[in-house]
Amino acid sequence: MDDARFTDDPADIDPAVVHAWLTERSYWARGRTLATQEAAMAGSRCYGVVGADGRLLAFARVVTDGVTFGWLADVFVDPAVRGHGIGKVLVQGVVADLAPLGLKRIALSTADAHGLYEQVGFRALPDPEHWMVLPGPGFGADVHDDRD
Repeated sequence: MDDARFTDDPADIDPAVVHAWLTERSYWARGRTLATQEAAMAGSRCYGVVGADGRLLAFARVVTDGVTFGWLADVFVDPAVRGHGIGKVLVQGVVADLAPLGLKRIALSTADAHGLYEQVGFRALPDPEHWMVLPGPGFGADVHDDRD
């Protein structure tokens, strides 16, 4: 879609649209409340891709200290425009926006979009056994985790 543009302007990103996408269509955020989504967005750098008509086509957010580390999260492309390079525009824009910060690493987790992220330089962790997670309340309720 040639008329799509990357944005980091909060006025272009409707939290209600993002919430509907994530809670109804993602595999990782099902059941997330609007209040939780709004709080997550408020504590993150938020990005989108919008069409010529101003309609939001994709969303992503990054949680970062702005100096050493970033976590790319909630990447979602409207199913109606998938396969048209919107995800690539989004992730390239995010990476370009963060580049001046000189972050040591930007991490993410994906079940199904490895190819997209590899196109912009992401790679599998060389040492996944070094990474750990501390599950909080509701961990696994929105993702496929079979541990108690």
